[in-house]
Amino acid sequence: MSIPDLTIARWRKSSHSTGQGGDCVEVAGIASTVAVRDSKDPDGPMLILGRAVFGALTRDIRASDHDL
Repeated sequence: MSIPDLTIARWRKSSHSTGQGGDCVEVAGIASTVAVRDSKDPDGPMLILGRAVFGALTRDIRASDHDL
């Protein structure tokens, strides 16, 4: 998978974000990938996932398969 051009990314914050400076992620869909980053560190590392992988991850999270 090639790395998408993130300069055109339209980032959006999780709807579960409180705006209180807590743990937040932002996502951006670009072509056949989804980029995920920490909203407090937008220039830091990010994950680049295929759409199918991102969909499977979000389904597992909603099903509480990844609770800590």
